[in-house]
Amino acid sequence: MVPWEGYASDETMGTFAPILLYWVYAGGYQLVLHRRPLQRYRLHTRAEEEDKNLVTLPAVVRGVLLQQLVQAIVAMILFMITSDSSTVLVQPSMVVQSFQFLVAMLVMDTWQYFVHRYMHQNKFLYRHIHSQHHRLIVPYAIGALYNHPLEGLLLDTLGGAMSFLVSGMTPRTAVFFFCFAVLKTVDDHCGLWLPYNIFQHLFQNNTAYHDIHHQLQGTKYNYSQPFFSIWDRILGTHMAYDLVSRKEGGLEARPLRD
Repeated sequence: MVPWEGYASDETMGTFAPILLYWVYAGGYQLVLHRRPLQRYRLHTRAEEEDKNLVTLPAVVRGVLLQQLVQAIVAMILFMITSDSSTVLVQPSMVVQSFQFLVAMLVMDTWQYFVHRYMHQNKFLYRHIHSQHHRLIVPYAIGALYNHPLEGLLLDTLGGAMSFLVSGMTPRTAVFFFCFAVLKTVDDHCGLWLPYNIFQHLFQNNTAYHDIHHQLQGTKYNYSQPFFSIWDRILGTHMAYDLVSRKEGGLEARPLRD
């Protein structure tokens, strides 16, 4: 039994719930990001954000909305192809769903690591496609899905589709998985190191880890996203960091060479 049963199908929720959750969660971060009490948790100052970022907030919002439009279309097609309305779908046990969750996480991480890394190594792809995401040198939550439309399709949308298909999860499980993936992706770009944030303490691949990748010294490191740092560690692209306090307040993720 789920809260939306009788009101919306699992396929509808799997398509639109992650999009709605993105704006609620990222919007919440955006509302508090510049509040004075939280400045001590920022990984970059507000001045750095204003000086270094090469794209405006309205342009970021438009870019994310475009990607989510494509994402919704692909999700509807995917659910239409894989769903069988002639049979009653029995939901698997929690143990099976947990295993499917883990498989989906590993599939998404693997796909995104290699596509993301190749977009950095191929000069044409970086210049014309992936560099759009790196216009946000100082990441913030709403910009988590700010990408070139082709990158959004290849990296995020197809990565999600592969995770769904390979893991064998049902549309109902997919609702929870895609919402979880959205929360984690937004959190990785939030620009705040918060003391009670479960994502930042449970996962080594977190806000500070991804912040290193957006820095000049780290663009060839920390490609892994959104869950684990396994491929970076296996293939030698992991860059450690120290979290240090800045004199002017706040924190800094300072890259270290392994």
